[in-house]
Amino acid sequence: MRIIIGLLAILTFCGCSQQSKDTAKQVISTSAETEQYRLQYHFTPDSMWMNDPNGMVFNDGEYHLFYQYYPDSTVWGPMHWGHAVSEDMVNWEHLPVALYPDDYGYIFSGSAVVDKNNTSGLGKDGKAPMVAIFTYHDPVGAEKGAVDYQTQGLAYSNDNGRTWEKYPEPVLKNPGIADFRDPKVSWIDKYSKWVMALAVQDHIEFYASHNLLDWEKTGEFGRNAGAHGGVWECPDLFPLEIEGSNDTKWVLLVSINPGGPHGGSATQYFIGDFDGHTFKSSQEKTKWLDHGSDNYAGVTWNGIPDSDGRRLFIGWMSNWLYAQQVPTERWRSAMTIPRQLHLRLLNNDYILASTPVKELKTLRREKLTPLVSEVSGYTLIPIADISVMQSEMQFIFNFEKEAGDFGLQLSNKNGEKLKIAYSVDKSELYIDRSEAGTAGFSDDFAAVHRTAYKATENLKLHVFVDKASVEVFADNGNAVLTDIFFPGVDYNKVELFSTKGSTKILDATIWQLASIWK
Repeated sequence: MRIIIGLLAILTFCGCSQQSKDTAKQVISTSAETEQYRLQYHFTPDSMWMNDPNGMVFNDGEYHLFYQYYPDSTVWGPMHWGHAVSEDMVNWEHLPVALYPDDYGYIFSGSAVVDKNNTSGLGKDGKAPMVAIFTYHDPVGAEKGAVDYQTQGLAYSNDNGRTWEKYPEPVLKNPGIADFRDPKVSWIDKYSKWVMALAVQDHIEFYASHNLLDWEKTGEFGRNAGAHGGVWECPDLFPLEIEGSNDTKWVLLVSINPGGPHGGSATQYFIGDFDGHTFKSSQEKTKWLDHGSDNYAGVTWNGIPDSDGRRLFIGWMSNWLYAQQVPTERWRSAMTIPRQLHLRLLNNDYILASTPVKELKTLRREKLTPLVSEVSGYTLIPIADISVMQSEMQFIFNFEKEAGDFGLQLSNKNGEKLKIAYSVDKSELYIDRSEAGTAGFSDDFAAVHRTAYKATENLKLHVFVDKASVEVFADNGNAVLTDIFFPGVDYNKVELFSTKGSTKILDATIWQLASIWK
């Protein structure tokens, strides 16, 4: 893997129209691979603090991932946009910081597009510019109690995101509303215009533009829909074809903090229609994209070619309940594995399913197919030389109505354990990290995270374990749970279990996954 990172220099206020163009790079820390909780195949910063993914756009064969970044501390601070690129969403090249704070404030979350028709007039030499639209957060105004301290800024690049120039002033000023942020912009062919979804306190507002510079409000959604236990953040609006049909619906992602199903932060979604002005949905039930505790602020990539056709997503793998206290040293936070989103009709209801992207298969190395056809109680699975902490597992369970709970358990010599299971009695899928390891940094961490799910007689669990994280995809992503954990020593045992009677195992496969640090 090519891993390089920009000089970690902070220019807290560097002039509103000037952007650093220092493209010097240095080799990423060689100690990263051996840090106790350093994830081996997820995206993490070399060092310091990271949160929301931003500006995700595909251009000239590269997936761009920008992200909220503070290069001076492992806790949240003046926000920058970090930057990395990849040809496969698996192996990442770390680039210099893209956007620094300036006189208008910190650089909060936002999006990026490729202005193919140069509607903005910011391109040169016949090339389409890459344009980032983001929230300026004025800390001075916020401290003084002003309500207009967040505005939407713009920057552009004519060298595929390597250097950036800021537009001299915000392109969308604040109308007098606190929490006016996180613009997700995309070009809608059907309406021949740019559309922005913007988080505004307890709802989403929609704006339209023909040039990315001048914006007009066209509608709003959500004051009386979905969960409202906290501030709405990081929206994403996109069309998605219903699997198995030629019909298309619109999806609106909305992150919320606090107010998630397990406390703290989480991402909800709405299925409906968009008429070029506003989004409407008849959905009555609150639906969550991920039922674990650690998938937040995720959005999708702009610019994926029609020949690919996938809707590709990545999220921040943490939770504001404890993100700044987790026991990592040089760095804090990771992204989830990249996922493909699917719109499905399940039990006469639309769901937004998630599956791991196919590119992750390139990490597979040794393959193990345990000879186990049935479990009763706990059965230890011989794993030979495969590392549990860097693995992909797939199991298909065939169960009876009297099966009780069944699933898999990871454990170590200290007696710490992580359980991934299904309760037949309660029709619940869950991750139990209450005894998974270190948890004293937060009263909210040691917990069981459950979601209602009605499995048929067969349940497929697709599980990714990476050093300090687990991502569980049930029945091809119809239900998903993502959690982080911090054992004292690595888990080295895998057990399958069934608490009442026996449960059949129709498939059991374990892969060793390669590290992207090598």
